[in-house]
Amino acid sequence: MAVKILYFAWLRERIGLAGELVDIPEDVSNVTALLDWLAGRGDGYAYALENQEIVRVALDQQLVHQTTPLGEAREIALFPPMTGG
Repeated sequence: MAVKILYFAWLRERIGLAGELVDIPEDVSNVTALLDWLAGRGDGYAYALENQEIVRVALDQQLVHQTTPLGEAREIALFPPMTGG
């Protein structure tokens, strides 16, 4: 199943894409596995995801932990750390 992945701020700049439609392998079952898989897709991805523990992830517009299963998510968004003001 194709999933829309969106990249924001410096993640977008390092990867070189604002978003893409990808077929995630069946063995990629949670957020951590997704980030590992993405990091292996090329230099830009590896650079953007070199410090995965700081990357924030939203599944269908809900922020989740990195151990969260991907389930049937149709949209995955990756954000750098957020600050408020």
